[in-house]
Amino acid sequence: MEDLILAIVKPLVDHPDDVSLAKEETESTCFYKLSVNKEDMGRVIGKQGRIAKAIRTLVYAAGLKADKKVRLEIID
Repeated sequence: MEDLILAIVKPLVDHPDDVSLAKEETESTCFYKLSVNKEDMGRVIGKQGRIAKAIRTLVYAAGLKADKKVRLEIID
């Protein structure tokens, strides 16, 4: 799952080395916290949050195959 998130986000940003992903896991849920450079925040979120919503949709769909709930949070 981490590879999927990073494969989607890194091509979008100007500073791919600043992209970091933290994972917290419980029995039924995986929480991912995505952090990017401040300059790239707009690129990841997109106009009216469309890109962030699309990324979350893909991640949630991939989580369904693993029978786990997946939550993605974009932090500054």
